[in-house]
Amino acid sequence: MSTVLTKGAISALHNGLALDNPVLQLVNIRQLETASGPSRFRLAMSDGQHSSTSFLLATQLNHLPEENILVPNCVCRLKKTITSTVKGGKPVVIVLDMEILMSAEESGGKIGDPVKYNTDGTNRVKHAGMKERASSSPSTWWMKWKCACPQGEIKITAFNKEADKFFSLVEQGKVYYISKATLKVANKQYTSLKNDYEMNLHTNSSIVPCDDSEGVPTLHCDFVPIAELENRDKDAVLDVIGVCKSADDVSRITTKNSREVSKRALSLIDTTGKAVTVTLWGEEAEKFDGSGEPVVAIKGARLSDFGGRSLSALFSSTVMVNPDIPEAFSLRAWYDQGGYALDGQSLTESRSAGSRLSMNWKTLSDIKNEQLGHGEKADCFSCVATVVYIRKENCLYQACPTAECNKKVIDQHNGRYRCEKCNREFPNFKYRLILSANLADFGDNQWVTCFQETAETLLGRSAEDLGELRDRVRPAFDEVFQEASFKTHVFKNRVKLETYNDETRLKVTVLEVLPVDHRDYSRRLLRNIRALAS
Repeated sequence: MSTVLTKGAISALHNGLALDNPVLQLVNIRQLETASGPSRFRLAMSDGQHSSTSFLLATQLNHLPEENILVPNCVCRLKKTITSTVKGGKPVVIVLDMEILMSAEESGGKIGDPVKYNTDGTNRVKHAGMKERASSSPSTWWMKWKCACPQGEIKITAFNKEADKFFSLVEQGKVYYISKATLKVANKQYTSLKNDYEMNLHTNSSIVPCDDSEGVPTLHCDFVPIAELENRDKDAVLDVIGVCKSADDVSRITTKNSREVSKRALSLIDTTGKAVTVTLWGEEAEKFDGSGEPVVAIKGARLSDFGGRSLSALFSSTVMVNPDIPEAFSLRAWYDQGGYALDGQSLTESRSAGSRLSMNWKTLSDIKNEQLGHGEKADCFSCVATVVYIRKENCLYQACPTAECNKKVIDQHNGRYRCEKCNREFPNFKYRLILSANLADFGDNQWVTCFQETAETLLGRSAEDLGELRDRVRPAFDEVFQEASFKTHVFKNRVKLETYNDETRLKVTVLEVLPVDHRDYSRRLLRNIRALAS
């Protein structure tokens, strides 16, 4: 089934000319915020040549978008319209009656390559993302941003005083008139934009806000499906869009230059059913809100092969949350209508939140069935298990108080403690933990060993606190172990077959203890059930 759009209809309707049932395609639809009364919907329509967002749906037709009849990419016949002029002389086309000729599925996507209709013929630029960075000189800094205009995108850079002058003026998503800037050939080594030129601002440059944003395009993105990332080269800079299924808490790391920066990892999934981890940095990481599982679009992310395939936002990247673009609306509809139930195979090696250790999921029965730890090298695996029993006898020992040594000290019975490794005596010591615990899941149980950090996490108390309780308040010490029993955690373990005194036994050491992400765990169980059923 094919339909021909009415060429020139956008221009004619804007100018109030009479048309006989023009056929247009809905590019986008957006519900407007109203203080009271019925909802109002703003439409972006296309005639194949031009597109415009100056269409308003009459309230008697609200049932069309509310019942998902009027959706992006469907083809409509406008049976009755009225063109009005609002404040500032801007035309608005009110749709009073319409007929859906072709659904979004039948249309097969966007028809033609329409450009936004410009009512005044002037060229303006839309600020599409700004960053700042200090240079190696403490007295010099610069900023740059990307701007979208009807002809494409261009990078604009300001240095020193000009950077100070314009930094507080420009805002992402706003429109500006820019004049008296220097145009030069772009250095492709430092930009990923498909433009042969870039602009520099100087003393005589001017940036003036533009109140009329009609006709100025949004930032153009060439989105790569997440499943396609496996076929792209390492270090490629590309655009990606997906629903944020999960977001880690913000963490702070120290770079090689001794600078502290914030980072946050997101997991994005798209209609291909594949997921990928994206890392945000700095202010983007700090201000990101992953509640509500928003759609996240990133222009100019760098592809890495770290842990499989992963993405990282760059200094020049633009991060958009729930952007007002057709791809975001389509992705949102897909996710809400069932995409949320997908497990989503991740291209990035699975890692626990806040952990640098990969997750190789096993059950405790797999240790025996798969003979884990019987090879030349130790095996690492993760499991969800419940603490059945913890041995509290001999779980604490008095250790050397120096930071680099954990050797057991010898009590000299004169108020001094000797460390044979350091060959020194100390007036004090520190407590260290070596904990033996029995874990169980639905299929088996296993004795494991927890050292200082993992033991403290499991018990919820520090070694020093436990040592003081054991020496002074024994009932409280016993209660700590009782409270830690029969609790379920995620355990990251190392297993190896070891020989001691001619006796070979399997030693399982806990490397990390984490809380159970029940949502992720449930999805993994469902995936396993489906695999067994097939």
